[in-house]
Amino acid sequence: MKKADTLQVLCEISKILDETDDLKKILHPILDSLAAHTPVVRGAITLINRDKNEILIESAYGLTDTQKKLGRYQLGEGITGQVVKTGECIVIPDISKDSRYMNKTGAETGFIEKNQQISFISVPVKSDKTTIGTLNITFIEVPSDDLSHYLKLLSIIASMIARAVKIRQELREEKERLVAENARLKKELQERLIPERIIGRSQVMQELFDLVAQVSKSEATVLIRGESGTGKELVAQEIHDNSLRAKKPFIKVNCAALPEGVIESELFGHEKGAFTGAHSLRKGRFELADQGTLFLDEVGELSPKMQVKLLRAVQEQEFERVGGVRTIKVDVRIIAATNRNLEEEMQSGRFREDLYYRLNVFPLHIPPLRERKSDILLLCDHFIEKYNKKNHFSIKRISSNAIDLLMMYHWPGNVRELENCIERAVILSKDDVIHAYHLPPSLQSAESSNTKFSSTLQHELDNLEKELIADALKHAMGNRAQAARELGVSERIMGLRIDKYGLNPDRYKLK
Repeated sequence: MKKADTLQVLCEISKILDETDDLKKILHPILDSLAAHTPVVRGAITLINRDKNEILIESAYGLTDTQKKLGRYQLGEGITGQVVKTGECIVIPDISKDSRYMNKTGAETGFIEKNQQISFISVPVKSDKTTIGTLNITFIEVPSDDLSHYLKLLSIIASMIARAVKIRQELREEKERLVAENARLKKELQERLIPERIIGRSQVMQELFDLVAQVSKSEATVLIRGESGTGKELVAQEIHDNSLRAKKPFIKVNCAALPEGVIESELFGHEKGAFTGAHSLRKGRFELADQGTLFLDEVGELSPKMQVKLLRAVQEQEFERVGGVRTIKVDVRIIAATNRNLEEEMQSGRFREDLYYRLNVFPLHIPPLRERKSDILLLCDHFIEKYNKKNHFSIKRISSNAIDLLMMYHWPGNVRELENCIERAVILSKDDVIHAYHLPPSLQSAESSNTKFSSTLQHELDNLEKELIADALKHAMGNRAQAARELGVSERIMGLRIDKYGLNPDRYKLK
């Protein structure tokens, strides 16, 4: 084989390898190129199938489909199996004289019967020192001296195939990894709770939603912590709606809104005649919530006496109605909420430690609005849509200045305060736009309200000093010495300040 032919084969194969990422589409053209420039009569590229632990013919030249299917080898079986196992080339000048050649495909039978010299070369295809397959070539009536030249050529081609296989395998594995990751993320998104009532895309809210999703399917008691106006009741409703008790009652009790004398009857009910006005038997909230969920809002407001009774009901799931003696058993999931610092309440003795630990099984903290300002505009859009519909308005946007004020404000009243601000602004707007001057005075800046501070520090200090001296003179009824003592200054300084500010002590003396 001429040197020019060798270079042409390598050049063609190099181009073939660059044409496509599909491994199957490049193997057969490689064999065709070899056959066009060398006396090849048959060729095959084999690869290991890791799943089946077999060596299979991936592409072939000069073999029928049936013969290809017959070319299956175990590791160490035949010439191909030996090459894959050892990673070493094998050259057989005449297969009829070598018992290792198995002729599994049966393709060489006719040549053997004609006593033709069939030479066979098998070169390992390696990736990172691991043999992943072979390049097998069959020649007829080729001089033995030429076989060493073909061996070098096939070794180079096998190396090129190995690099191509490795790149394509890495691409395939990366694609499979991305597909698997995409499927995992889709599944995670499907499983992730997307609350219907709670609006928020900030990181802290996503973490809260994940915790809500986790606890919803359990029967654990939940204690929701957070400032007033953050939406504790909405979180409680989401937990119930996504729980196994979703079709059962969700009963709410605001512990802070009920008087001390009424709370026990509200929670546990009362028998007929239990007290004045008890004209009939009345079921309490615990009974009404049987098989469902009971939400105890502002549980930190309960008196120590009621805390004792609540502890038993929560712990034992049993109680007696006011005026009754029969113990009533219920199956109720408890969700409690508070804006108080219960740890400080325990230390001061205002909240029972045992009740705290009974309620604090799975604590949830709702972040204040100032800690999730990225959600403010989402909430604004929601409230604008809500009050547009309620009041038959058509507010379309919020001005840039108004947005700046909304984002700068610290929102002590949280989401509830924001909702009130937006409702007010929707009503005040006359051009379908919420402007900065539609927001409450508490949100206004000096610039937006035209009250920018225009004085100087020294001027304001002088005004304050003048006012203090005048008050001291008035209190001392014009007596300079007494006024100076009250202000903690000397009589000389008092005299200088009186002259500076043009004050007349005589006007403060009794007539």
